Amino acid sequence: MAQEKNALQPGTDVETGGLKIIGAGFGRTGTRSLKDALEILGFGPCYHMVELFEHPEHIAYWDAASKGELVNWKELFRGYQATVDWPGCTFYKELMSMYPDAKVLLSVRDPEKWYESAMSTIYSVGHSDRGPFVPLLLLLLKFMNPGVAAGRPMVNRLIWEGTFHGRFEEKGYAISVFNQHNEEVKSYVPPKKLLVYSVKEGWGPLCEFLGVPVPDVPFPHLNDRASFPPNQLRQEMRKRVLRGALIAAAVLALVFLRRLMRRGTR
Repeated sequence: MAQEKNALQPGTDVETGGLKIIGAGFGRTGTRSLKDALEILGFGPCYHMVELFEHPEHIAYWDAASKGELVNWKELFRGYQATVDWPGCTFYKELMSMYPDAKVLLSVRDPEKWYESAMSTIYSVGHSDRGPFVPLLLLLLKFMNPGVAAGRPMVNRLIWEGTFHGRFEEKGYAISVFNQHNEEVKSYVPPKKLLVYSVKEGWGPLCEFLGVPVPDVPFPHLNDRASFPPNQLRQEMRKRVLRGALIAAAVLALVFLRRLMRRGTR
């Protein structure tokens, strides 16, 4: 599917009616909030990693891209007006060639906070082979969203091995990759086409850059660390295990107490 003979090469048969916004910022820089914000502003649907998990048929495209093979970007993004987050941000240059009229959004965040957030959410899911709840967590994720399990190999190859060279757990190295990527985007994208943006800034800079009025709704703030779905599952599992342990302890204490009472009546 992603390796068609007629697959479009970057810069050829450019598409002018497709993507209007290309997100170049790494995941965990407010991209989930940015996705919703863009859709509120009329630039939807917006592609995000969650779209990949909801459309496992897209994995073949990104798998080919992660291997450096030709990808039919036009076919992949048919119906979408914007893209943010991984995996799209890795290929912002190719997408700029395909969609020359598109504007580029570089979502940014304090590097230290970005690393802590990425480590405790998306990285832990991709490398969740540790801890007592991991097998059950992966099983629940597989049933709740099969695309997550199906997409893990590609995500590992593209992000953790490809972008961070298998060294994401080295905090200093990971942050250096993060900073280097942001600087590269700033130097590569023409200033008139680029907005370096933090979701903390709200609607103002974003609406001005896109030439649209500020909507009469609060700016969305979604997918923080506590509400990250796998983390919610972990928390719920811990609560249930603790609740079960307390019940078991209470039952054992009651049984022990009854035995003591029986002995006392003999």
